[in-house]
Amino acid sequence: MSTTTSTSTTPTTSATVAAPVVPTTGALTPLGLDEVRITDGFWADRQRVNGTATLPHVEHWLEREGWLRNFDLAAAGTLPEGRRGREFADSEVYKYLEAVAWELGRLGGDDALESRFRAIVDRVAAAQEADGYLNTRFGRPGQGERWSDLEWGHELYCLGHLFQAAVARERTSPGSDDGLLGIATRAADRICEVFGTDGIQSVCGHAEVEVGLAELSRVTGEPRYLELASLFVERRGTGVLQDIEWGRAYFQDDVPIREAEALRGHAVRANYLAAGATDIAVEHGDDGLLDALRGQWDRTIARRTYLTGGQGSHHQDEAFGEDFELPSDRAYSETCAGIASIMFSWRLLLEDRDVRYADHIERILYNVVATSPSAAGTAFFYANTLHQRTPGESSPDDEVSPRASSSERAPWFDVSCCPPNVARTLASLAAFVATSDDHGVQIHQFASATIDTVIGGEQGGRFRAELVTDYPRSGVVTVRIVEAPSGPVAVSLRVPSWADDAVVAVRPVDGASVDRAVAPGYADVERSFVPGDVVELRFSVRPRVTLPDPRVDAIRGSVAIERGPEVYCVESVDLPGGDEAIARIEVAEGVVPVEDADGRLSIELRARSLVDSTWPYGDTFVAAAADETFTASIAPYHSWAERGPSTMRVWIPITRA
Repeated sequence: MSTTTSTSTTPTTSATVAAPVVPTTGALTPLGLDEVRITDGFWADRQRVNGTATLPHVEHWLEREGWLRNFDLAAAGTLPEGRRGREFADSEVYKYLEAVAWELGRLGGDDALESRFRAIVDRVAAAQEADGYLNTRFGRPGQGERWSDLEWGHELYCLGHLFQAAVARERTSPGSDDGLLGIATRAADRICEVFGTDGIQSVCGHAEVEVGLAELSRVTGEPRYLELASLFVERRGTGVLQDIEWGRAYFQDDVPIREAEALRGHAVRANYLAAGATDIAVEHGDDGLLDALRGQWDRTIARRTYLTGGQGSHHQDEAFGEDFELPSDRAYSETCAGIASIMFSWRLLLEDRDVRYADHIERILYNVVATSPSAAGTAFFYANTLHQRTPGESSPDDEVSPRASSSERAPWFDVSCCPPNVARTLASLAAFVATSDDHGVQIHQFASATIDTVIGGEQGGRFRAELVTDYPRSGVVTVRIVEAPSGPVAVSLRVPSWADDAVVAVRPVDGASVDRAVAPGYADVERSFVPGDVVELRFSVRPRVTLPDPRVDAIRGSVAIERGPEVYCVESVDLPGGDEAIARIEVAEGVVPVEDADGRLSIELRARSLVDSTWPYGDTFVAAAADETFTASIAPYHSWAERGPSTMRVWIPITRA
């Protein structure tokens, strides 16, 4: 093992936004956790549970499973004996640190949480080698050599998450003396030397380091980090990794990124790579690369994405299928893939101000991110099927579960990338609510929140507003101006793609109210605001029936129910006949879901009653008895399996005579 000391970059940072992504250029500037605070409603509840239950839960399991102790063993020089967890276990510790950094930023500080954060950083610091190398799985006697398994070793992947944790800490606590930024820059300096222009001409089998390096470059101002990220992106697709049974597409190493037409291969890897490539394209002003990424996003959303926003239809390789290969009962739709898709989409939104990216982010937030954790925040879905055929078994609260095969959420997995990924996303969620530009503020996601920022830079003025909404229960979003610059300011609110009756109203303190219809996109209201002025967006969130593209063979002749941003599902606990009834239900063509006074939805269904035969194909099917027609409750998909093991489906076949 090398003990050569690297020439370390001294961390230097500039004032920046307390947000996960802060490009140096783009159409929109993200607002940080000190500028936007979610105060009430659906996402405030999720953030509260995340902070009080999920974060302690994740730390408990990292300790219990020995993934934190791996760093202690590394510091003591006793590895590999006693090391536990997969080769990427280090990354879960880094994602947890990132989540805590965002949570501290969200709360404005918390002494107990700060102490826990620093204690873990100290354990990580003690494990770092003198030359900056940091990994508990490689590089010591009895372990594989450093960088000897780039396909599967995840060394660079783990460092990518370390870099993101350090960025989160620096943006929420600039100049902190905990040492995390120094750990990250020493590690980054080491890989710049090892993988630079004259170094190892390869990449990590799991993209992620590209995102981490790009953001670390933005925080420190060190251009070498961005250049190394660019090298990694440009090398991929040239066959630098070993071929495997699923092909190099699994690693996105089959086609150069500028030539790819859609995301393919492992869905998390593909989205992380696209997010990192977007960072590089934005910083380099590389329009050709940006155009390629926009095209990949377009085709992936149009042909390789589930109704829920989930991505990945192959279980064996956690990968995208071909165009329109989207079987509900085989949907893998990994939680981490959804989060990675948010990362990619958000970067394109900041660059382009295109409402489609915000719409897609909302779809994932409500139907993937909100689906994974239990209401208590201490159990999780790894994969997110759209059709559960068998009820499966409950997952014990004190046992590690297989990562995907469960119809109930599990407390922890052998591969537990999803729980800390959910935690870091929810902790930083306020940073995805709104942005600004030189002319005003744009509101992309709806939550009761406060906004406090400066518009127009040093020559501008302070803008403060209160957002009030009970979305998604209703489609009324109210923006009350608390303070505004003296000149004209534009307040822009996203009108979702499905909102076909939206109206924006301006209700000034002194003057007549003005209402106007607005189409999906951004509703812009520009005026010289004074405190007390109100901008209100209204649209219906009535239930709607959704049809699939007929090229999605698995669900042809079916319908789904959506209400606002939420996808709904039928669950066996609401059906007469129990678990097996989910396979027999049908819905009449043209049926309309019914909404009661409490906002619950119900739908009229028919349960086919057929005789089993020795051969399941023929020109007729014999009914055992009269088919049963009944009304069943349907619930938001994100709430399914909260009442115990069940069967479930999102897409319901249409009744045929």
